[in-house]
Amino acid sequence: MIRLTWVQPEDLVGHELRQAAEDGRDVRDIAARWHVAGGHDAPPRAGASEPGALRLRPLAEDLLDELAAIPSPLDLDEPSDLPAIIAACPNWPAPAVLREVDPGRVLGAWQGRAAGCVLGKPVEKIPRAGIREIAEATGNWPITGWFTAKGLPGDIAERWPWNRRSAVNSLAENIDGVPEDDDLNYPLLALSVLERHGRGFTTDDVAKLWLDELPAGRTFTAERVAYRNLLAGVEVPETATYRNPFREWIGALIRTDVYGWVNPGDPATAAEYAWRDARLTHTANGIYGAMFAAAMCASSLVAASAAEVVEAGLSVVPPRSRLHQAVRQAAEDASAESDFERVVDRLHERHAALHWVHTINNAALVAATLIHGRGDFTATIAGAVAGGWDTDSAGATAGSVAGALNGGVPERWRMRDTLASSLTGFDGVGLGDLARRTQEMMRA
Repeated sequence: MIRLTWVQPEDLVGHELRQAAEDGRDVRDIAARWHVAGGHDAPPRAGASEPGALRLRPLAEDLLDELAAIPSPLDLDEPSDLPAIIAACPNWPAPAVLREVDPGRVLGAWQGRAAGCVLGKPVEKIPRAGIREIAEATGNWPITGWFTAKGLPGDIAERWPWNRRSAVNSLAENIDGVPEDDDLNYPLLALSVLERHGRGFTTDDVAKLWLDELPAGRTFTAERVAYRNLLAGVEVPETATYRNPFREWIGALIRTDVYGWVNPGDPATAAEYAWRDARLTHTANGIYGAMFAAAMCASSLVAASAAEVVEAGLSVVPPRSRLHQAVRQAAEDASAESDFERVVDRLHERHAALHWVHTINNAALVAATLIHGRGDFTATIAGAVAGGWDTDSAGATAGSVAGALNGGVPERWRMRDTLASSLTGFDGVGLGDLARRTQEMMRA
């Protein structure tokens, strides 16, 4: 029997119960009914239950619908529609005239995103302690280069196995160009939607492009649920909410760098573009993560410091939201603490209940490593990956900002200039070509 990860109703109830706990809904009665029937809690890392759980499907479908009908007390502080988000942000930036940008910074942004992503790929799903043990055993702690299997003791390799899909193309000994990854496919899709539909693109345009170009098997969590919903005829924005317990996870955050890069110095417009994309799959903090990343990327091409970039990102996130508060506290910790490991200790204590691919904890980690890294590219991507959550996604976002701020990446983090992708017309594309096309969209 085929188990389709992230979409089976019986696999989603535990995740929705966790989401309810995070957004303040009282669902104890529903949780009790689920557990009495033999349903499981949300797994910390796996995405699918055993095939025998199929017997729970009718009950799971009913409970998912019941859970969706219970409002969250946080809805007023965490709106999902754009006018309400803007109204909730007292420091929402005014639209700005697009500024001239050094082409080297645009290329640096693409290079940085690729490098941070590839650094994090082989250790994705490995907890923080395991990442450090691997790095120390191979003489790479603090992390200053690609992970390697050379010299790694067998017992450590067995205890902390590499990500099986990524180790074949993202370890130091086998990197040959930039391998395919969803953290790189989605920026390509964002560039495509702008090239095809211009600056007036809509969420429906994003959805149609996905159906035309994005293989369903290359989607995960909220994106896979929304893809399923599109095929079932569900309309936007219900695609983000119908039986979608992942709507505040990191998927939208990783899709929006390009919307920032084509709006240099204009975080407000970048955030609006990100909102149009994110609402296909996400709500509330999931949307804010996308807007936060886009605004940071808009600032990164013209800013003088990482602190300035993080402030630009926070300016488009409602201050009373959980994401804003988490990022603000992470930035303050990173500014005051000299030892980054202690900063990450606090992040893990504070966000221990969140899934490892949630938006809030990963956005906080990205902000912390940007602030603590103070522009050092290696320290910035290393901090994002060593944090042990969504290593390739956090590494990619932190890398794109640091690469833009530096106008490039150090030689040790450059790969052969060819990017693998399953998207039409992009397989083998060079980062230099992508940077050129990005700059063309600034003037479109």
